[in-house]
Amino acid sequence: MDELVPRLAVLRALAADEHVTHAAEAVGVPQPTVSRWLAALGTSLGAPVVIRSGRRVRLTRAGRLLCEAADRALTALEAGHRAATEEVSPERGQVALGFLHLLGRSVVPTLVSRFREHHPSVRFRLVQNSRQDILTQLADGVLDLTLVSPPPTDPAFTHAVVREEELILVVPPGHHLAGRRSVRVAELAGEEFVGLEPGYGLRQITDDLCAAAGFVPALAFEGQETETVRGLVAAGLGVALLPHADSPSGLPEIPLTPRAGREIALVWLTDVPLPPAVQAFREHALAP
Repeated sequence: MDELVPRLAVLRALAADEHVTHAAEAVGVPQPTVSRWLAALGTSLGAPVVIRSGRRVRLTRAGRLLCEAADRALTALEAGHRAATEEVSPERGQVALGFLHLLGRSVVPTLVSRFREHHPSVRFRLVQNSRQDILTQLADGVLDLTLVSPPPTDPAFTHAVVREEELILVVPPGHHLAGRRSVRVAELAGEEFVGLEPGYGLRQITDDLCAAAGFVPALAFEGQETETVRGLVAAGLGVALLPHADSPSGLPEIPLTPRAGREIALVWLTDVPLPPAVQAFREHALAP
């Protein structure tokens, strides 16, 4: 393969100029070497790839067919080389970042915009999904980094906590707990819950908090977005454990006692080296 690429480059140069000396100069090898390459290509095909035409050479039909294939192959290789160069450059690379839906409102836009102030040419591929799905994509090499909650315990992943959020009880207006200054999770054993589907981090945290309080939450409705969950609460369909709303929602929010929270962690594969652009973004995200 190492020998084939420059020989194909010679054919492409000959198709444009039909002059062996010029083709040798274009590829950067001596003219006798080009002549030997052309002869060797003809021998391997069983037919010559060029024929003499005065001081120039002309591609045969076999040579023309091989040249067309060479042009396609070299064009693809050149494009791939450019993409690979961009990928490993800290200033021109790409970061594939997965995150939970809720983090797409403020956390991720803030991190990315501030990073691009100093690295304007770095591109991002952003993937929103459930905690389980984006960790699977990280393990498969589809993503470079993920922002999830709670942090994974699998040793295949390494993580660092970047943010902690308080979780509170959200109830419909007029709910019998709406006027409380605080509430214990154990008091919610007889309530109907609305929450996220299994596989979402906030659902796992809700299940774990309720299990620690001695009961399994009765999920009346499940969704994929926290704002959908808030809407279901507003409709009187149940209560939910959620982070504080980014903007006033009109729903009573009651602190839990003892205080409950969730850790948001940046996660990467333990034994896989990160490209320079990804390393730069990780350092930015973890900076105090």
